[in-house]
Amino acid sequence: MVSPVDAAIGDFIDAGASFITFHPEATNHIDRSLQLIKNGGCKAGLVFNPATSLEYCKNVKDKLDIILLMSVNPGFGGQAFIPATLDKAREARKFIDDNGLDCRLEIDGGVKVDNIKEVAEAGVDMMVAGSAILKEPRTIEAYKETIDAMRAELAQVGN
Repeated sequence: MVSPVDAAIGDFIDAGASFITFHPEATNHIDRSLQLIKNGGCKAGLVFNPATSLEYCKNVKDKLDIILLMSVNPGFGGQAFIPATLDKAREARKFIDDNGLDCRLEIDGGVKVDNIKEVAEAGVDMMVAGSAILKEPRTIEAYKETIDAMRAELAQVGN
């Protein structure tokens, strides 16, 4: 997390970013920061730590292209998924749908083969899986096996 975020937004735009997300705590002016991103031609979004309220979305919903929920406390890989994030995902999905937003819902942290289906069923449409895929042995075959297993779980959603 970069704070204050506004100073770094231009650097990410210049580097060719398509999406820029930030934690609401990283700025004093959420609306202004989102508008800087949008003015730079990028999609904009907010990132929520497990204990951060989704209330920050309410007054800037017209500027949100993505809501990213952290399902671990950021800082290092390999942490266990925080189950309460599923309730937060359902709340975020309801907010997106009730307001007719063209907004993606993403989750990052602890997503694995054994919980990815439940995450998708909570309304999440983008998942970040780091250590679940990049585990030992670090081979293309092992990565493919995990990704294939995740895709098989996701194929069951809605069936």
